[in-house]
Amino acid sequence: MRVKKISLLMLAAILVFVLSSCSGGKGNSANSGKENNAAKPTTAATNGADNTAEGTAADGTLDHTKPLKLTVFSTTANYAGPQTGWFAKIIKDKFNIELEIVASNLTGGDTKISALMASGDLGDIIIFGDDKNHYPNAIKGKLLLDWTQDGLLDTYGKDIAASFPKAVEKAKVAFGGGSSVFGMGNSVATNPTGPSEGKDMTWGPDLRWDLYQQIGAPEITKIEDYLPVLKKMQDLEPKNEQGKKNYAFSLWSDWDGNYKMTLAKQFANMLGYDEIPDTALYVKADEEKYYDFLSDDSWYMKSLKLYFDANQMGLLDPDSLTQKFDDVVAKYKDGRLLFSWFPWLGAANYNTPERTAEGKGFALVPFKDELMYSTGFNVYGGNGIISIGAKAKEPARIMEFINWMYTPEGAMISAGSGTAVPNGPQGLTWDLDSSGKPLVTDFGWQAFTDQQNTQVPAEYGGGDYYYGSNQMNFSFVVPAMVNPDNNEPYDHNLWTTTLQRNPSKLDSDWRAKMGVLTPKEYFEKNNLLAVAPQGFTGKEPLMMDKTLEQKNKQIGTVIQQFSWKMVFAKDQAQYDKLNKQMHDKVNGLGYADVIDFSVKKAEELFEARKSVQ
Repeated sequence: MRVKKISLLMLAAILVFVLSSCSGGKGNSANSGKENNAAKPTTAATNGADNTAEGTAADGTLDHTKPLKLTVFSTTANYAGPQTGWFAKIIKDKFNIELEIVASNLTGGDTKISALMASGDLGDIIIFGDDKNHYPNAIKGKLLLDWTQDGLLDTYGKDIAASFPKAVEKAKVAFGGGSSVFGMGNSVATNPTGPSEGKDMTWGPDLRWDLYQQIGAPEITKIEDYLPVLKKMQDLEPKNEQGKKNYAFSLWSDWDGNYKMTLAKQFANMLGYDEIPDTALYVKADEEKYYDFLSDDSWYMKSLKLYFDANQMGLLDPDSLTQKFDDVVAKYKDGRLLFSWFPWLGAANYNTPERTAEGKGFALVPFKDELMYSTGFNVYGGNGIISIGAKAKEPARIMEFINWMYTPEGAMISAGSGTAVPNGPQGLTWDLDSSGKPLVTDFGWQAFTDQQNTQVPAEYGGGDYYYGSNQMNFSFVVPAMVNPDNNEPYDHNLWTTTLQRNPSKLDSDWRAKMGVLTPKEYFEKNNLLAVAPQGFTGKEPLMMDKTLEQKNKQIGTVIQQFSWKMVFAKDQAQYDKLNKQMHDKVNGLGYADVIDFSVKKAEELFEARKSVQ
């Protein structure tokens, strides 16, 4: 049985959290950073390559006649079970490969990762949300395959080596002792500078545009001004069509991991700052500035206060303490929420063709003081990592598959997985016009706007569109990067044919009022972007030693637990009391040591940025 978790992801985080999600993030200390954390290649770590030549024809091509079932262990995946649907069919037809996904996000978290490491076998393909702890530890534990052994990368990863040489260089210098490659970074690009986002930025904020217009579209100067605006919107539409109460904010905790409250950092991103993962600092995108995220002026602390105030005003969903991300997605779909931090959350789930045709939906409503954090293109690759297990079956075929994901063909199908809606199969969701330019088909628009309710034809793999997408949750190349085969970005939202397509009533209203076609254009036109260069120091990264790492985890747990308590404090007095208790506890656990290391990481980041400036 497959386990399903989310409806749409990226940081970034997450990137962004994404990453960043989530991030992850979600990019998303120790012995002065001089400890060598990148183990040299060893026999144990390269045994998997012994079978590289097996099943290879005389001309060097690989034999795909035998099915190859691969276990993918992903620390970022939000789905567990067999890969199904259209992506499964594409890789089955092309490589005769089947994927079984193991997701620590769903069960076990860090405990699951530690258990698999202790077992000595992480699987065939491993995806790390960042390169901070688990990845170097897996290298030290000889759990990952060195791609340079027996010519694996040179023979079956030629496109990676040719197109992204600086990402390979970073892999060698930072984690491979100068010569080995144990993994490849995510969201890699060939563009050296500029904002890497598509038509939307990673963050908003987005509001229900129709309700915002109905209350007179009041000017919003600063972040705190959203609360009275959202209260008026809630008063205007207190319940959804099913008679259930509407809220401005609905939080979830299953992205928190072991450090901080994930949803308390997004407003910092809207002011040009982002966190250095697992540290105590927020860093400015385009200046050598940073601040302690527990300081009074930090937008982590201000976000907690904002949510506390929202709760006192009846704007915060009381289910926030117990619900999961999927529950929040369902509420967006049902029209119960008025605010979204991310365009891939509110708009992606509420803005159906029927609603947008009526002028209803989420759209960017910026505030006057906003300065949007933008992740620059990264020729070195991001902190997310894809690796091959040391005990992997047929590593040559795995390398061939990973390499393909970084090619224009693979990217056109799957670019954006984890951060945006992927394009899907050519001939079904998109195709090329008579001039060779890509365009989205009618079926494609249906699938992109209603992924979980759009059924894919059996000949393309069947199932719904969303769960047919690549469920590894790893963005191989940046979707905004230009495809050399057609000179259009990989992201279908940026195709010329898309931007020229007849807009909905919602899009027309928003464009007329904002004077631009896309949110990204708004920030660019008004010089409201803070672009963070993505560089590399040319040295191994600073890492926490085990003592500080353990101390930091304890501190992170305290911060996370108290953050939620503060948001739902019964009154200001209790909020202040909890705030003091949190600071006292983390200071007693050695928060000053974490700050010292965090400052060194910030200095390292500033040095890295100079490599691409």
